[in-house]
Formats: sequence, structure tokens, C-alpha cells
Amino acid sequence: MRAIDVCHQGREHVICAWQVDDVIVDPGPESSVDALLDAIGDEQPRALLLTHIHFDHAGAAGALVREWPATEVWVHERGARHLADPTRLVASAKRLYGEDFDRLWGEVVPIPQQNLRVLCGGESIDGWDVAYTPGHASHHVSYRHRDSGWVFAGDTAGVRLPPGTLLLAPTPPPDFDLNAWRASIDTIEAWDPQALAITHFGDYGDVAEHLDRLREALARFSELAKDTDRHGYADALRAEMRGALDDRTAASYAQAMPPEDQWLGIDRYFSRLREAGASG
Repeated sequence: MRAIDVCHQGREHVICAWQVDDVIVDPGPESSVDALLDAIGDEQPRALLLTHIHFDHAGAAGALVREWPATEVWVHERGARHLADPTRLVASAKRLYGEDFDRLWGEVVPIPQQNLRVLCGGESIDGWDVAYTPGHASHHVSYRHRDSGWVFAGDTAGVRLPPGTLLLAPTPPPDFDLNAWRASIDTIEAWDPQALAITHFGDYGDVAEHLDRLREALARFSELAKDTDRHGYADALRAEMRGALDDRTAASYAQAMPPEDQWLGIDRYFSRLREAGASG
């Protein structure tokens, strides 16, 4: 296993791509693709395994397939069409990020349909097991490398940066689903991982404690979101980061999980639940 820090926006410990033999898990954004290419050199990967299609995890995939036309891209069925034609995804994101989009994420290149291996969860392919693990995103999967027992969990296992122990759940809109996320944690736990490898950032062997703390963070901050607004919630997250981390690590943490984006996903989730209750 090899962790590749793509040094997003020049900062360490924000986005981690994983190299496992001839596979790359979550190559990161196209804006950081040069760092990834420098790290892997002439080693052309057989496949890119995407946990989900958010740009910080998957944005470089199309550019890499353009570089390596034989490379396969694994993606959940809910995200596949957005890789083949990212027009709507990019347009939506540019409304959010505006002129910062290109700087943050770079070019989003369409991926030919023939390069996509479309997953639904439950597959066992070439030494990898796949599980559908929504909660952070409706198109999220996790991968177990059978030979090592390592689980590559994307954002489903939360955000935790070395050397700190702070563990939080990233909850941007539109797909946050508390109950689905809890079920996904159970799914990962049932694999009995030897280690958890996450994109933000690194690998952790204290699996049972990590997952329990993630459950607690989901419960605590979901309740907090009910009693505050976007600005108050962001302030609470920043205070959590400052209280647990040194300044440098806190800056990386806030870049990996922007505090101002997190309340919106939880609020949307609870709003949908209220609307469903009213209509029922």
C-alpha cells in the first residue's frame, strides 16, 4: 500500500490517493494530477477505483484515462453517467464555486463509456470486494483488498488527519443521509478490516475505536445542526479543529472538510424528513 499525498493547493495532508499494486484508489482532482503522475512515474495503472465522484476524489479520472486509454474506471452506477458526461455536474458545481472552480478542481474530462466498470455493490473482482456505502454520497462505494484486509473507505470513514485524533464526518449537500451512513459503517465493520485507508487522510489500524468515534461524531453534530444555522455550525466545527489540532493541521483539515459547506447537507436531510412526515 502506498499513500500518495497530491498536495492539493500546495498543502500537505488534504487529499490522499492510494496505490495498491497496479490500481489507484481515488486519484484526486485534476488540479493536482501532476503530483500524482510524478509519484507513480511510468507505472500505468490497470484501473482507477473511485469511491465516489466528488471532484476531490475522482476529478482526475478523465484526464488520466486520456493519458492512459486502456485504464479501467470503477464507479457506482449512480455516478457513472456523470463521468461519461460531466456537463451537468460541472455546471452545478460552478454555481457553487464560481471562479474558484478551475483553481480548486481543474479540468473535468469525460470518460468513454467503454472504460467504465459500473458497480452496484456486492461484487468481488480481481482480488477486491465492493460494498455500497451511501450516507456521504448516494454514489459511494468502499473497497476491501482481500489479500491485506485493508478497506478503502473514501469519505464513509470520515476525516482524520495525522498526527491528530480528531474525527469528523463530512456532510455536504445534496446526499447526506444519517441512517444510510450508520448502516454503511456497519457494512464496513462487518468486513473486519485490518486497517482503514481514507482519502482525508491516511491509514488507521484502530478500526473499532475509529468507527465508534465516527458514529458518535455523526450523532453529535447532526443534533447540533438542528439547533444552529450555517454560520453557527461552521463556527462550531472551526472551534473543534482549533481545539484539537495545531494551526498547520487545522488548516489542512478545514481544506479537506470546509466548515461552511457541512451544515447544508444535514439541514437538507432533516428538511426532507420533515416534509415526508407532513405529507404522510
